[in-house]
Amino acid sequence: MKDTLSQYEKAVTCCREIFMKKTADYGTSWRVLRMISILDQLLIKAKRIRTLQHTGVSMVKEGVRGEFQAIVNYGVIGLIQLDLHADSMEDLDNSQAGGLYDEKIRLVRAVMEKKNHDYGEAWREMSQEGFVDLILMKLLRIRQILANEGKTLVSEGIDSNLTDIINYSLFALIGIEEGRHNP
Repeated sequence: MKDTLSQYEKAVTCCREIFMKKTADYGTSWRVLRMISILDQLLIKAKRIRTLQHTGVSMVKEGVRGEFQAIVNYGVIGLIQLDLHADSMEDLDNSQAGGLYDEKIRLVRAVMEKKNHDYGEAWREMSQEGFVDLILMKLLRIRQILANEGKTLVSEGIDSNLTDIINYSLFALIGIEEGRHNP
């Protein structure tokens, strides 16, 4: 597990650096996004990875690694927006945005550590294709939760599904870094 934690932190650090650079470039323009729009962004990224996995051909510069990093960052944005209410377009300064990012990643990491313990690092045996399929399934679940006006009877909520999506993406990034998956 010790190796997992350092690999996880390295993947998070790369994603956070991208998030902060984009925040410096664009501000927190993502504050305008409603949850359905965040889901659309996540869907676009996951479907592109799936297409690249299927065809092996990329017509634009961004590769699979960059798409998984984007999924992590849009997932964190989704978690932030759940707390800040997407109907408010209030800008955040870079420091606030970074602090919220760190807060959400701490929560996501805590879930990873608990599940990783209970599942015995089963994710290390999973394929990149499996991660993408699980991400797509979670996105469809969130869409259904939104269609149910955010209510569930026995299922996890939007935040838990976003947390899983972020963790699947970070596991995929670790796999890429280890050379187990083609970038």
